[in-house]
Amino acid sequence: MTTDFDATRRAFDLPEGIIYLDGNSLGPLPRGVAERLARTVGDEWGRMLITGWNRAGWIGLPARVGDRIARLVGAEPGSVVMGDTLSIKVYQALASALEMNPTRRVILSDTGNFPSDLYIAEGLARTIGPDVRVRLVEPEDLADALDESVAVLLVTEVDYRTGRRHDMAPLIARAQGLGVLTVWDLAHSAGAFPVHLAACNADFAVGCTYKYLNGGPGAPAFIYVAPRHQDRARPALSGWMGHEAPFAFDLDYRPAADVERMRVGTPPILHLAALDAALDVWDDVDLDDLRARSLELGDLFIRLVEADCPDLTLATPRDPAHRGSQVSFRHPQGYAIMQALIAQGVIGDFRAPDILRFGFTPLYVSLEDVRQAAATLGRVMRDRLWDRPEFRRPVGRAVT
Repeated sequence: MTTDFDATRRAFDLPEGIIYLDGNSLGPLPRGVAERLARTVGDEWGRMLITGWNRAGWIGLPARVGDRIARLVGAEPGSVVMGDTLSIKVYQALASALEMNPTRRVILSDTGNFPSDLYIAEGLARTIGPDVRVRLVEPEDLADALDESVAVLLVTEVDYRTGRRHDMAPLIARAQGLGVLTVWDLAHSAGAFPVHLAACNADFAVGCTYKYLNGGPGAPAFIYVAPRHQDRARPALSGWMGHEAPFAFDLDYRPAADVERMRVGTPPILHLAALDAALDVWDDVDLDDLRARSLELGDLFIRLVEADCPDLTLATPRDPAHRGSQVSFRHPQGYAIMQALIAQGVIGDFRAPDILRFGFTPLYVSLEDVRQAAATLGRVMRDRLWDRPEFRRPVGRAVT
């Protein structure tokens, strides 16, 4: 192993006394981000004013940051661009793929997909017309459900609740053998383990950057368009930044010749600057090392929790090849248990109806963190620390 995970841990500003196992929901603050933001605000926005678009290179930031993410998801240079939210990028990818497969009217996805992706798919189908529909099957049935009526396969590679991982390469191969285009949501993949978009011959992919990539709350999403599709994928959201000549202000839209056509509006420069700084830590990380350490952390947690917490049921696949970088357990009182655990200084999260979810991010989570977290969870269960009124789920409140 060539990656120094002690060094990467020092690159984060972690609160004292907290074990943070929720980076699969929101990554912690990298130390270089605050300095970068201060420079962007003070020296660039403050001093350069509007000239910062050229002098500070703001206008090219979505593409430059996109290329940095491309390395982490196994994409070709010039195939990833930043901007907007993940939901918008899902919409763009789906709309483009549907238009490229005009004789087919089915979007196929699975019941383990992130609900927001399904909402976007359903909304797009309603907009296009009653002949377009979303078909859902159980996750394990996706491959068998593919047929020549399907236009697009929409898959979140890692289930946000259980951490179950789809096998990208064979799904893409089967889909493309039937003339189906694929859209992959990498929200729980990018920065969690090696992704191989180009090697797997992916068509489209999208992802957020505030989880494993630590870009901060509201950090912009990315979209991947395979180079072979970039001249055919028409952007449904035809924004001025995706125009061939955005500053010509033509009244007619002409898409840019490459993935830049998937840009929509003015890029969020402060968010992109923060993300750009957050990505610096990845310069010294080998993704195979990351995967090996991630599985080591997860396996240790499973072993310790199952030995000490017999009332918890493992929801994550036991086979490491079939899971991402999180481990989930089930319990009917999952919400109260998680609130009690957070009160003890171990931050994971809860997903309805009964999932306790823990993210294992080797950049800043150590083996000792895992041992302490498992011991604390054991104490919460053994002493029934969760069985208190303040930890019960209040009606109408957000679940975190």
